Amino acid sequence: MLHVMPSGEPCGLISNVQHYTVHDGPGIRTTVFFSGCTMRCIWCSNPETIAAAPQLGVYPKKCLSLKKCDYCIKKCPQAGAPIEFDDFGVLRALNMTKFCSDCLKCADVCPPSAIKLWGEKMTVPELMKVIEDDRSFYDRSGGGVTLNGGEVMLQWEFAQMLLKACKEAWINTCVETALHCPAEHMEAVYEYTDLVIADIKHMDSDKHRLFTGVSNERVLENLIRTVQLEKKLIIRTPVVPGYNGDEKSIRASGSFIKNELGGKIIAWQLLAFHKLGVEKYEALAMEYPMKDYVSKERGQWEPELNRLAEMMRDEYNLPAQAGTDKGM
Repeated sequence: MLHVMPSGEPCGLISNVQHYTVHDGPGIRTTVFFSGCTMRCIWCSNPETIAAAPQLGVYPKKCLSLKKCDYCIKKCPQAGAPIEFDDFGVLRALNMTKFCSDCLKCADVCPPSAIKLWGEKMTVPELMKVIEDDRSFYDRSGGGVTLNGGEVMLQWEFAQMLLKACKEAWINTCVETALHCPAEHMEAVYEYTDLVIADIKHMDSDKHRLFTGVSNERVLENLIRTVQLEKKLIIRTPVVPGYNGDEKSIRASGSFIKNELGGKIIAWQLLAFHKLGVEKYEALAMEYPMKDYVSKERGQWEPELNRLAEMMRDEYNLPAQAGTDKGM
């Protein structure tokens, strides 16, 4: 899916650009989050990246109230009809489906960002300007740029263009992807990718579909192809107790990495699940699928992750580890 500006210039739908990240590849990096995802993981902590369209998030705690600020009402072409306030004049909700014309002007003028735009069209030159501003960090730390999501492969043509621009500027590139995509799209993106970070969420296809909305056959095929293309690869598994955190599930993933991928990975990172992004779900008027999940204390999950990682190192001779290495 290639987006274009009114001028006809190719662009990407970008949810966010995060600076100074240290867990998305080697060194200090700039991470570009793409909007739109092919999966619906029940533990997703970035709901703002799921839709392949701009969205408005509502943050009532930031609202100054109508008494102190009415910029959103004045700017709205529908005379503020989509915007709902409580009895005290504080922002409560935004009805984008019934009244809103999707002009998104209210987010542009809101001083405290009580209305926030998620998903902005940006061109390669616009993104490269932001990326180049961080070059001193890359040079000093061996870092670079990471494309993340959502799912990068949904916008594979733009991703390829952006990665090519990075390589032409001698900037290290990394793509974090779920790999639920056509192989030809993946290979086009890989042309300018130095490092791939991809998930194995569950080896049981039915359970994978239950937890993510899609089966895992395409994902596994693309992982095998990634190794065949000799791409540097880091595997990540979000370990969620009660879903995929048991020994049987971890061993099944370990067996696949050992036997089907030949163990040809840089690292296998077992990641603890935390209930993150709850505020973003509320802001987007989305129900959080894991709202009833009770998170474990660090004293419980950390030893368990270390035990599972040690088990995979001992039994399968794989570079398994609990969590990510800062700076890789």
